[in-house]
Amino acid sequence: MSIIGDLIRDSRKIVVKIGSNTLSNDKGAVNMEAMEDIVRQLSQFLIAGKKVIVVSSGAGVCGVGAINKWHRKEDINYKQALCAIGQVELMMAYRDLFGAKGIHVGQMLLSRDDFGDSMRNLHIRNTLFTLVDEGVVPIVNENDSVSVEEIKIGDNDTLSALTANLWGADLLIVMSDIDGIYDKNPKEYPDAELIEEVYDIDGLMEEIDARGKSRFGTGGVITKMSAARMVNEYGIPLVLVNGTKPDILNKIANDEEKGTVFFGK
Repeated sequence: MSIIGDLIRDSRKIVVKIGSNTLSNDKGAVNMEAMEDIVRQLSQFLIAGKKVIVVSSGAGVCGVGAINKWHRKEDINYKQALCAIGQVELMMAYRDLFGAKGIHVGQMLLSRDDFGDSMRNLHIRNTLFTLVDEGVVPIVNENDSVSVEEIKIGDNDTLSALTANLWGADLLIVMSDIDGIYDKNPKEYPDAELIEEVYDIDGLMEEIDARGKSRFGTGGVITKMSAARMVNEYGIPLVLVNGTKPDILNKIANDEEKGTVFFGK
């Protein structure tokens, strides 16, 4: 069994962050087949007695898929309107997919101010615990339709780290469109090597090329390492895996695929 496999097997409280690129196809539309595959894997976690919170991107992508207009408009009002439309579509998809397996979901839309206010923080925590204790899967996302720069968290890698720390998770799994952290950008350098274990994030950030980010996501490699630092400070490991690969969680647990795990110092 690999280190990541051991972590997944031994962890009871798991936060899973699902990136926009994991839920979209090459044209930026919703990939329902990929979404169904992820829900199937998370349902297996629940059957195995684990507790799961999902932090999901994809509202903007779902908005474009729903009405196929405004997607080229850069105005913030149109972007927020797409997220408002897409959030409904996203939650309907999660409701139907989890519902087919007899599992209920609950939506939580948050902004940076929610985590900065002690009373809101307490209410978020209580709601998360109540949903999870009753067997409901919380689907957390940033409240993009109303968030402006002053209250915006900025990316769901950070949101997933904040959620994991607040809940006291055993493990944070970030599902992206890359296999893990490489010593340099694998999209530019064929000889790039996967780094499977990270104990010194600051040292790693100085050494590798971490400038690239994909077309449909706001969180590049830098934000993932920053999220890892945040949870590592609370003793929570972060595992980065390629969520675009079918059955990735089962395969990585059985040492059939690889990823990167951050332990911190």
